[in-house]
Amino acid sequence: MIFDSHTHLDDSAYDTDRDDVISSLIQNGVGLVVNCGADMATSASSVALATKYPHVYAAVGVHPHDSKDMVEEDIATLRNYYLESNKVKAIGEIGLDYHYDNSPRDIQKYWFEKQMELAYELSAPVVLHVREAFGDAMDIIRKYNGKVKRAVLHCCSASPEIALECVDYGYYIGVGGAVTFKSATKIKEVLKAIPLERVLLETDCPYMTPVPYSRRDRNEPKYSSHSAKVIGEVLGISGEEVEAVTYTNACKFFDITDKM
Repeated sequence: MIFDSHTHLDDSAYDTDRDDVISSLIQNGVGLVVNCGADMATSASSVALATKYPHVYAAVGVHPHDSKDMVEEDIATLRNYYLESNKVKAIGEIGLDYHYDNSPRDIQKYWFEKQMELAYELSAPVVLHVREAFGDAMDIIRKYNGKVKRAVLHCCSASPEIALECVDYGYYIGVGGAVTFKSATKIKEVLKAIPLERVLLETDCPYMTPVPYSRRDRNEPKYSSHSAKVIGEVLGISGEEVEAVTYTNACKFFDITDKM
C-alpha cells in the first residue's frame, strides 16, 4: 500500500473528476495521502478535502512563490487550521525558490522564518520546498535545528552532503516522479547515502509525472508505484518493499496512527 505524502488534489487539473480520483485511491493501492497547501486559498481547500475524505490529510502553509501576498494575519489563520482539525498534520509547503523568483528573496526568507517559527510553536512537522536556494535555506534550517523536530525536503534536489545533514537533524527526504527521469543522477546518489527509513514517497500531483508517462500527462497518486520501483532498483530491493517502508515512514512523520 502507498502513502502519497505530497499531493495537490485540489488543483484545477482535477475539477472534472476529483471525487472519482480520490474515491478510487484505495482500490488503486493508495491508502493515505497528504494534500499540501501552497497559498492561503489552497491551504483552506486542503483542509476541506481532508475533512471530506477519511483517507486524505492536509498540510497548510504558503509556498515561496506566493509569499509576496502574505500578511501577518495569515499566520494566525494557519495556526487555527492546525489547532482546530486533527486532519491537519503539518505546516507546508514552505521554503525558498530562487529558480523563478516569483516573490522577492527577502520576502521569501521573511515568511519562511515566520512559518518555521509557527511550526516550532506548534511542534508541527514541516514540508519544505527548496529550489536553487540551499545556501539561504540551510541558514534558516540550521537556525531551527533542535526546534523544528521533523521536516521533509519535498522533491529533494539537494546534494548528498546537504541531504545527509538534514537527515542528521531528524529530517526526511521526499522522492517522487523525478527519480524516474533520465536526469535523476543526484537524487539516486542521495538515496544510496541515506537510510530508506528516512524516505517519503510522494507525487506532487498533478505535477512531476513519472516515466513511463509523459510530463504533459496529469500525475496521480497511483503512479507512485513507478517511483517506488525505481527507488527499489537503486537500493536493490522490490518496489513493494519501498512502498511498505515509506508508508510506515509517512505515518510516523505525520503522526498518523489510523493506518490502513
